[in-house]
Amino acid sequence: MNWDRIEGNWKQFKGNAKQRWGKLTDDQLEVIAGRREHLSGKIQEAYGITQEAAETQLNEWLGRMKDIHHADPAPAEAAKATTVN
Repeated sequence: MNWDRIEGNWKQFKGNAKQRWGKLTDDQLEVIAGRREHLSGKIQEAYGITQEAAETQLNEWLGRMKDIHHADPAPAEAAKATTVN
């Protein structure tokens, strides 16, 4: 999964970001709008960490989002799987 996908589907990923970085407010997450640089900067500010540490956290989170995405079928696919003909 690449970052463009997260940015394009930010509303879906925003809750996961909120769980991971609980110090970020809903308003901050709205303004971030999935832009990696903005998210990295807000993580640095909120947690008092370096850019390098924030990027490491983002990369780890991105990997987990990839795992979650592959573990759960997309809603449309799940609906098809449960449809009885």
